[in-house]
Amino acid sequence: MSRLPMSSVAASCSLLLFTCSIQAHADSMSALIAQKSVQSDSSARYTSSYPAVPSVKVSTHSTIQRARSPSYSNDSMSSYGNQPALSTTYRYPEMQRQSPTVLPAFLSGSYDNVDSEYLPLLSSAETQGSMAAREVVSTARKMALNERTIIKGGCWDYLNAVFNRAGVSRNTIHKGTYAQGPYASSSEIEAGDWLYYINHGYNGIEHSGLFVGWVDERAKQALILSYAGENRREPARYRVYDLSNVYQIMRPSV
Repeated sequence: MSRLPMSSVAASCSLLLFTCSIQAHADSMSALIAQKSVQSDSSARYTSSYPAVPSVKVSTHSTIQRARSPSYSNDSMSSYGNQPALSTTYRYPEMQRQSPTVLPAFLSGSYDNVDSEYLPLLSSAETQGSMAAREVVSTARKMALNERTIIKGGCWDYLNAVFNRAGVSRNTIHKGTYAQGPYASSSEIEAGDWLYYINHGYNGIEHSGLFVGWVDERAKQALILSYAGENRREPARYRVYDLSNVYQIMRPSV
């Protein structure tokens, strides 16, 4: 029997060992795959015993309500529905402001025979009507407020002195009687007129005074320069009278 060379024997042994190694590795991989398959089947059998849980829907729309600005843009609309878009600018409500009344220097003093609230009306009367009417109103104001003139007599005597000092005459444009009228309408009366009327604030007696202006024309309330006279030694006063029953009007003229 012939003997193989040692090199051939060594080569055959190496080949045999390599083949066995490959077979062992293949067997090991087969066993691992089979084990994974069993685990997968077991997991499937475990989860299938429970009802399916629906997936959760996540919304990206915030539910936080944002405080609205006090004002909105009239032209732009937000991307959500028809809600007006927020504006960052607050519009303050417009306030109606009246310009302060600037009184002339000759009315800047302090007087006890006219309420300060009626000074603008008195100032306005000196710029209205005819030149004769403005002169009468101005003269009466100087005598009452600035000079505090005292005249002997009553209301008729005082106004007669005012007209004479102003250098004007008088025209009767409405004539009635104390008891029967006819009584003048408010539209007939102008600043500077010398009026005869029933004094409803003092026992309904006859009285006369210088018309300055309406405080409330609808209510027949007017600012009048009135002189009490007689022995009272008081300057004329600007007071509000009821002119519901004016029965005579005398208007200044040049």
